Amino acid sequence: MNLATLATALRASRGFAHKTDIADVMKRLAPSLPSDVPVGDDCAAIPDGDGHLLFAIEGFVEDFVERMPWFAGWCGVMVNASDIYAMGGRPIAVADALWGEGAGQTGPLLDGLAEASRRYGIPIVGGHSNHRSPRGQLAVAIVGRAKALLSSFAAHPGDALVMAVDLRGAWQEPYPYWNAATTAPAGRLRADLELLPAIAEAGLSCAAKDISMAGAVGTALMLLECSRCGGVIDVGAMPRPASVAPDDEAAMLRWLSAFPSYGFLLSVAPAHVGAVLERFAARDIAAAVVGEVRAGSAVDLRDGDDVAALWDFADQPFITAGVQVESAA
Repeated sequence: MNLATLATALRASRGFAHKTDIADVMKRLAPSLPSDVPVGDDCAAIPDGDGHLLFAIEGFVEDFVERMPWFAGWCGVMVNASDIYAMGGRPIAVADALWGEGAGQTGPLLDGLAEASRRYGIPIVGGHSNHRSPRGQLAVAIVGRAKALLSSFAAHPGDALVMAVDLRGAWQEPYPYWNAATTAPAGRLRADLELLPAIAEAGLSCAAKDISMAGAVGTALMLLECSRCGGVIDVGAMPRPASVAPDDEAAMLRWLSAFPSYGFLLSVAPAHVGAVLERFAARDIAAAVVGEVRAGSAVDLRDGDDVAALWDFADQPFITAGVQVESAA
C-alpha cells in the first residue's frame, strides 16, 4: 500500500467528514456543555452512585433509511447497544423516533427495530412516530449503566491499541457495513458484547470506543484526541476478512473505512494485552494489537517499515474544535 495515498483518501472519506462535522456542533454548544460530564465519548457518562448512567442517541442518514429500512431499524438498536458496551456498560432500554409517509413506509423500520430488540434483549420502552412525513427518518436513543467505565478519555502513552472485530459476516452491499449480526444466534450476540463490561470490571482496560462510521482509523483518532494523545496506527496489523488482500488498495480502503456490526478499539496497558486478546479469542472474535498510544498530538499510519503522517491535533482538531473536553475524573 502507498500509505501517503491511503492517508489522503481516509481524510477525504465520508466517514471522516461526518465526524469532523461534530466539531462545529460542539463549538456552537460549548456554552451549554456540562462541566462534570466529558463530551466526545460514545455515551454521556453521568456519575450515579457506585457507577455511571449511560445515555446515547443515534440518527441515520436518509439514503440508508430509504434504501434499507429493515436494516436501518435493526441498526437503531445495534449501534446504540455497541455504544453502551463500548463504555463498559449494559443496556437498559431504548426509545425510537421515526417519520415516514404512512405505515407502509415505516413498517419495515419498525420490524427491524423489533427484531433487534428481541435478539439483543433490549426492550423498546417508548418513542415518537409521525406517519405524515414525505421521507423516512429514524433516530434511536438508549440508556444503560456501567459499574466500571471504559472511557475515550483514559488512554495513556505506552498503551497498546487493540482492535477486536467479528469477521463471521459479509458486506451489506452497497454500503461499507460489515454485517456479522443479523444471522448470528441471539445468545452469541449477547455473550460477545458482554466481553466489554467483563474486561472493564476485571481492570484489564479503562479506555475504548466502538468502531463507527469513521472506520477503525477514524475511531482511533477520536479515542486519541479525547485522551489528548498521539499515536501510531498499524493498518497492516488490523484483522480483516480473507477477501481483503493487503496489496489491494481499494479493498483495504473500504475495510479501513468500514462500520462493522461488532468492532471495538481498546487502549490496553502492555501487562494486560495478553489477557485481553485471550478473552476475545475464546469467543472467536478476531483481535490484534494495531498500534500504540504516544505522547504528543501527531498520529501516523504504519505498515511494516513504512510510515505516513495522518493527522496532527495541534494543527487541526478532529471532533473537538478546540472545545474543552476534560474527563470528569
